[in-house]
Amino acid sequence: MKTEVRALVVGGGAVGTAIAYHLAKAGWDTMLLERDELTSGSTWHAAGLLPLFNMSYATTHIHKYSVEFYKGLKDETGLDPGFFVVGNLRMAQTQERMDEYMLYSATAETAGVYHEFLTPKEIKERWPLVRTEDLKGALFHPQDGYINPADVTQAMAKGARQLGATIERKWQVDGYAWRGDHWEVTVTRMEDRGGNLVPTGDRATIRAEHVVTATGNHAQRTARLLGIRIPAIPVEHQYVVTEPDPALVEWRKTNPQHPVLRDADAKWYVREERGGWILGPYEEGAPARFQYGVPDSFRADLFPLDLDRIEKEYMSFIHRIPSSEHVGLKDDFNGPICYTPDGNPLVGPAPGLRNMWLAEGFSFGITAAGGTGYYLAQMMTEGEAEIDMASLDPKRFGGWMTTEYASRKNEECYAHVFILHHPDEEREACRPLRTAPAYDRQKAMGAQFGQVNGWERPNYYGPKDAPADYDHFARSFRRAAWWPYAVEEARAIRNTVGIIDASAFTKHLVSGPGATAFLDHFTCNRLPNVGRINLTYALTDHGTTRTEYTIVRLKENEYYLISAGAWTAYDSDFLLKSAEDWMAQGGGHIDIHDVTTQWGVYAMAGPNCRALLKEIVRDADPDTVLSNKRFPWLSYRDIELGMCPVRAVRVAYTGELGWELHHPIEMGRYLWDLIWSVGEKHGLKPVGARAQNWLRQEKSYRAFGNELGRDATPLEGGLDRFVDLSKDFRGKAKMLETGIRFRCVTLLIDGPADADPWGREGIFLNGERVGRLTSGGYSVAFGKQIGMGYVRPDLATPGTRLQVRMFRELWNAEVTPDSPYDPENARIRADG
Repeated sequence: MKTEVRALVVGGGAVGTAIAYHLAKAGWDTMLLERDELTSGSTWHAAGLLPLFNMSYATTHIHKYSVEFYKGLKDETGLDPGFFVVGNLRMAQTQERMDEYMLYSATAETAGVYHEFLTPKEIKERWPLVRTEDLKGALFHPQDGYINPADVTQAMAKGARQLGATIERKWQVDGYAWRGDHWEVTVTRMEDRGGNLVPTGDRATIRAEHVVTATGNHAQRTARLLGIRIPAIPVEHQYVVTEPDPALVEWRKTNPQHPVLRDADAKWYVREERGGWILGPYEEGAPARFQYGVPDSFRADLFPLDLDRIEKEYMSFIHRIPSSEHVGLKDDFNGPICYTPDGNPLVGPAPGLRNMWLAEGFSFGITAAGGTGYYLAQMMTEGEAEIDMASLDPKRFGGWMTTEYASRKNEECYAHVFILHHPDEEREACRPLRTAPAYDRQKAMGAQFGQVNGWERPNYYGPKDAPADYDHFARSFRRAAWWPYAVEEARAIRNTVGIIDASAFTKHLVSGPGATAFLDHFTCNRLPNVGRINLTYALTDHGTTRTEYTIVRLKENEYYLISAGAWTAYDSDFLLKSAEDWMAQGGGHIDIHDVTTQWGVYAMAGPNCRALLKEIVRDADPDTVLSNKRFPWLSYRDIELGMCPVRAVRVAYTGELGWELHHPIEMGRYLWDLIWSVGEKHGLKPVGARAQNWLRQEKSYRAFGNELGRDATPLEGGLDRFVDLSKDFRGKAKMLETGIRFRCVTLLIDGPADADPWGREGIFLNGERVGRLTSGGYSVAFGKQIGMGYVRPDLATPGTRLQVRMFRELWNAEVTPDSPYDPENARIRADG
């Protein structure tokens, strides 16, 4: 066995072999270790489905790559991966399910994924064994199907070997040690003894520049060895195989295979298997397993079947395919499949570690394996992938997450595979957990909360007497029951004053003799003077946008950095590693502290904001303390509101006169009550995140994770005024070399009367797709739909007429100048 390689991949399932293949293809000396045999984890008992359907832009690209990649493996390796391109039929029993498919259609279209819509009549004509009288229609992917998991894994393994990779079986990793520029990985030879896999005395140490873990069900053991948290925990998944169905056997004499059938409203998939059917339900009550590690005695094993748990799904299968009623069961499987709290895998750099990469938590591992290998290899060998992989980054989950949280959320995620995935969906498990001090006050006002990085954050304020599950029934793919409340909240900020709890914001304190030089190089805008603030961006080494910061300069070498609340660990890891690199290159000492949980934030905005705050500010001259002369726009001041010390920042994400009131978090309830003690006479209204999202689009304010990400540069994002080209900064040369491939624009849309875009839709010109939306919503200022997105540079000129596809129809849209609402910023600069 080799003891020195450039890349070591740990785990020999479909995901691990795909990564080894693509790293070897990129020219890296690669070795894969598997503690047992290839495919001995979840791969061996996977059903092998290859669904292209996915609501995530990044994951759609991953699945699309896999499907195309697998089709070429036989020619490349001589091994048949067993890919049956039979198609995938997703049936809908309700109009709302069809609405979901139409929203998916918009996402798929932007990624170039082909699909068709079928009527119940067309379904019956093609596949007469399917009952269709209670269906609304279906979505059909003719280009996907299912594959043999073991065969595709072996084909990728052979391909990896042909490209120069080494694959070693029966070696278990027992330790990882970082030595400054490489990993030392301690491994033990394993052997079979009486059906068990046991360690021998044969040990070795492997030196690897990079390590990738793709350990599947063993992710918790991997986490302990690395000293990190990995919220990938398996959940039981069972499926059954029937005896041959005579009706199917007869039909197949003159017809090709059935497509994979999915009745999402009944929570199951079905495919053919040797004249019978494989039924895979996603039922309620499937338990998490191996929360603290896989027992040594568990190899390619299964759990006992629990037919009672899937009785409802089995009966609905008989309803949908009546010929199956008298067919007996031939086989059953109940095995562990790894999940994460949001259902997406963990792909990317491990938190706090160098050259350690995770590829864990794959609930659809066969579908995602090929694409994961491709894009992760790009990240490792080129620095970035061609698509923004942030939505899959392992650091999207913070260190606050516990085993119980991950277990319960993973169980919920399993049960939610086939539920309606509304864009405004908020899942209920493990909530509330992280709450700001005014949570109970807000709840009493009718707040309906969403969860951001574990924090409870008001999405909107509904009726005060709403039942506990109001938000669940308020969701829709069109304008939902919450929509009128968000409209009134947005109008309040435009006409009077609103308050938004933004305590989930990520906050870092950066100080020390090296802080100024470091931040000047780390970000692309010039640093603010003491007492001032600036909006700026940290770039990747490829010149794309890595993080957005509001920087508040407290002292000459002390800075307060504010960034997106959903990305605390993601931002913290990048900031700390970048500072470590800077100091290692001779920069002065830098102290960095994550102070997110020390500071609460209320964002107040609206024309009456100053008048309200004047009533509670404590100052020798309260009439001038908030004036433009003493407190200009884009500055910060330490003020006192009643007995609460406040770090006030004069900025508003909504584009109105406003302040962010950063306060000691333990005083949050006091400050909330103080503001409300005088608020009503000024027209104060509590405002949630959805109205804020609409308002920021009226100002063309870009949002990280939407318009801003690692697939576009700040210049492509239209952020030229926040880029100081007179200085040197990280990623500058690559940013300029990339040029302008597309432009970020704001669109006003004449859309349907009952729906708004969600930011996933395609943008068209004369029937040709020319871009995609990244944000969408409703504009109270213009009384129509609004959206932001990227188009070809030649189409970014204000006044350009385009179209946006919503619910399979094209709706007229027009490119507006940036900041269509109050373009001169007169309202936000207002004096008083």
